[in-house]
Amino acid sequence: MQGLQRLEYRGYDSAGVALVAPGMQEVAWRKKSGRLGNLEQELERHPMPEATAGIGHTRWATNGAPTDVNAHPHMSGDGHIALIHNGIIENAPQLKFNLQAEGYTFASATDTEVAAKLLGKVANEVIAQEGAPDLFKAVRRVARMLTGAFTILAVDSRQPDIVVGARHDSPLVVGLGDGENFLGSDVAAFVAYTKEALELGQDEAVCISADNVEVTDFEGNPVTEAKRFTVDWDASATEKGGWDSYMDKEIHEEPLAVSDTLLGRFSVDGDLNLDEVRIDEDVFRSIDKIVVIACGSASYAGLVAKYAIEHWVRIPVEIELAHEFRYRDPILTPRTLVVAISQSGETMDTLMALRHAREQGSRVLAICNTQGSTIPRESDAVLYTHAGPEIAVASTKAFVAQIVAAYLLGLYLAQVKGTMYRDEIRQIVDNLKAMPEKIQWVLDNQADVIAQTADRMAKAHSFLFLGRHVGYPVAMEGALKLKEIAYTFSEGFAAGELKHGPIALVDEGEPVVVIVPSPRGRDVLHNKVISSIEEVKARGAFTIAVAEVGDPDVEHYADVIFWRPECSTLLSPLTDVVPLQLFAMDMAKLKHYDIDKPRNLAKSVTVE
Repeated sequence: MQGLQRLEYRGYDSAGVALVAPGMQEVAWRKKSGRLGNLEQELERHPMPEATAGIGHTRWATNGAPTDVNAHPHMSGDGHIALIHNGIIENAPQLKFNLQAEGYTFASATDTEVAAKLLGKVANEVIAQEGAPDLFKAVRRVARMLTGAFTILAVDSRQPDIVVGARHDSPLVVGLGDGENFLGSDVAAFVAYTKEALELGQDEAVCISADNVEVTDFEGNPVTEAKRFTVDWDASATEKGGWDSYMDKEIHEEPLAVSDTLLGRFSVDGDLNLDEVRIDEDVFRSIDKIVVIACGSASYAGLVAKYAIEHWVRIPVEIELAHEFRYRDPILTPRTLVVAISQSGETMDTLMALRHAREQGSRVLAICNTQGSTIPRESDAVLYTHAGPEIAVASTKAFVAQIVAAYLLGLYLAQVKGTMYRDEIRQIVDNLKAMPEKIQWVLDNQADVIAQTADRMAKAHSFLFLGRHVGYPVAMEGALKLKEIAYTFSEGFAAGELKHGPIALVDEGEPVVVIVPSPRGRDVLHNKVISSIEEVKARGAFTIAVAEVGDPDVEHYADVIFWRPECSTLLSPLTDVVPLQLFAMDMAKLKHYDIDKPRNLAKSVTVE
């Protein structure tokens, strides 16, 4: 139950558990729709027997409504086997039709129950053939029969000392304990018990007992080179620690996330280092285009990076939504570097886009926050953000860490290609190292005015967010946060687009949030944004500005100002996004919404 609690950020429509122990004739199980607390109450009312092995699941509904009957686990026809599943089984309708023709009946509307009934059938066939149960063999056989994206775990009352799993295009990691072993879709599930973990590769199956871990491919061939790793954070990182919400905690961890992502990036010779690079410097030197593939907040982090990398490296950078990328026949060559950004490393849209890029001969570099996940494993190079676990569904500290990692990639390419002098790179890195203190200043000095503004705006039906240059992706990210957790319609625009249509939305009292660039160094950019504030103000808008301390023009035109300390324009998104995150959180709090688990959303989107 502790493990499920730590995984609830991945899905919280329903939850269930199944247990096996010697002497049990059938699997013992409980499941309930709704939050995990509902299952906890059910277990208090109807306690379960002691057991030697168990599986548990928290669900984000993709197939069948979130009801008790659709919750996992699902049972085999004879009750001997329980199965849980992440992903989508695309050939479930045909498999179900075949099983119904053989007399099997189904209680739920899920594809998972189809897999459970099929596994029960196959397990009995294995017993008939070999004279004894072999759940590991049965799961491998079923895995070969399924199409789609899936991780399945199963227990069998006839083999109460094992749990068996198989994965295809969906995450699964092994926790290596002392006299106990674990399986989970994320190391958070078992980090309280062990920090030692084993990566499970694509199309691999695993059988764990208390003292043994066996990994094979789906054909049963042993896998001997599975990679071990040590989790670099502990279970306390997944606790709220006195904060009202995980989101609040994680916003306040942003200074640490930025500084940790910058740690250890220089060699003794003063050169920048990435994490796991399997790309020669000569290949990096030959790169003539970068394509960033990502979804949601990660795509906005990539758009911030575009401005910096193009300025520092002088090569074009394209930002692509991963789910659109491979369907439009993108132009990719061996001299294209594809950068895949994903907090979880399991985002299915991004993973499929990555595979397409590699098929076209391009090199792929991953920016990721999760060790042992699929996207880093399948990339040619990895740049880890060291933000620690992010539990709240709406991304905050992972977003700023992704921006920092993308900056480091740009500086690394500038170093390799020779487009900047070493002392220039060091100066920018020194400026980056000063950003945690500036983020902390925003947290310490702007929280009150942000909370007061949220209280004033709590009944607003819509918001417009405007920005230019690096302020544009910040505006889109600010609007996304308000949509995600405060359920308020909001839209982010490039400020120059205002007069090309969106200004028609501005009415008396319409709140408009404007990201104002520094007046130092880029007067033209600053003046254009001030003009945008004037335009909406003249039409009755209530204007909220995010601006540099002491900017006199902003004080003259904006109704409310969220101040940031002085910093360079290219690095300003790291401070500018913080008040927008706090504002969205305060708005959601005032509306009494669940800040960490907004409706209809899951943290990791592992289906395409």
